[in-house]
Parts: sequence; structure tokens; C-alpha cells
Amino acid sequence: MGVTYLLDTHTFVWLLTEPERLPNPALSVLKDPSMPVLVSAASAMEVATKVRLGKFQAASVLVETWATHVASIGAADLPVSTRHALLAGQLQWDHRDPFDRLLAAQALLDNLTLVTGDAQLLALPGLRVMRV
Repeated sequence: MGVTYLLDTHTFVWLLTEPERLPNPALSVLKDPSMPVLVSAASAMEVATKVRLGKFQAASVLVETWATHVASIGAADLPVSTRHALLAGQLQWDHRDPFDRLLAAQALLDNLTLVTGDAQLLALPGLRVMRV
């Protein structure tokens, strides 16, 4: 079975708006239509929450057209399930960000490679990552 990639929120936003921020090897993989790429519902909630709180106003258009943007990069949505939520809450990991906890749980449970540059995610034992 091949690798399936789960984008963390920053990676998704950068891929859409500033692809030059991503290293060439990662960009090549993510732009390859034969590579399965997922974007989590947790990322949608994170972006929408930050827009609502006034911390990411530039992304308001992204919230309004989320599905179009996911499709534009050849990715698919990954829903958050009860098993994802339960593991996210139970992870013995010193990281309080609920969105990152959900992304980590999804990657762990669904055998996904998380595409991230977040140092805390990169340090989680057992998590398969592609560093950006």
C-alpha cells in the first residue's frame, strides 16, 4: 500500500497561497496527481475559528470556498470521527492545541503521513511525517 499524505493547516494554506515556502521535494510530491492527499475537517475548523477571532482575516475567502480550494490541489476531505476525537483527547503528549491533536490522531489511526513543519508535531513518537 502506498503513502497517503495529510496536510497540516499551515501546509495547506501555504500550498494554496505561498507554495514557494515549501521545499521542492515536498512540493513535487504534493503536486503529483498520483499521490493521495487529504485535508482534515480539523483544519477547516482551525481556519474558520481563526477568521472568526480576527487572527487570520486574510483567510475569510478560504472559509467561504473551502471545498473548491481542497479540490484545486487534488486533495480530498478527511472527516473527524469519534475514534479520532477520542485518541486526540487521550494522547499522552504535552501539546494543548486541539487542532494539532486531531491531526496527529488522524495520522496515527489512519496510517497517514502528516506533512508539517510544526516542531511539536515532528516530535510526537510514532507519527509518520514529511517535514516542510
